[in-house]
Amino acid sequence: MGTPSQSAEDYLERIHELIEEKGYARVVDIASSLKVKQASVTNMVQKLGELGYINYEKYRGLILTEKGRAVARKVQERHATLSRFFSLLGLDAETQQLDIEGIEHHLSGKTVECLADLAQFFEDQPEVLQQFLKSRARPRVDASVGGAESRGTRRDAKRR
Repeated sequence: MGTPSQSAEDYLERIHELIEEKGYARVVDIASSLKVKQASVTNMVQKLGELGYINYEKYRGLILTEKGRAVARKVQERHATLSRFFSLLGLDAETQQLDIEGIEHHLSGKTVECLADLAQFFEDQPEVLQQFLKSRARPRVDASVGGAESRGTRRDAKRR
């Protein structure tokens, strides 16, 4: 297995977060925070252990190996980059969270790096960001109604 599955990445990220927050990660805590059954966590923990991502230490719980920490940090960095980018666009925290969870595992490292660069560009050029945000302030049709794009292309708009 070259790279961990999406599910394995989610577990590694959560284990890392729990260790950072509480100093330890237990099966019961992982199950509670991911809203899954303890048996599912136990199965995944066994797989992650076999793949060299985690170790179990008596009285300390789950410990990430360097390999596991590297994956967890990569996932956290990807998450932070997407959150930073979406925040610049003015998206609320709930929308960000739902969207990030939906796309974070489907983006290549190159795409995430490009989004990080774009976020940096907007941060360095706040007037450009404001111009972009102002352009989005126009009234638009809700894209969820009828499934159509909210504005279409600029060319389409000129034809109307």
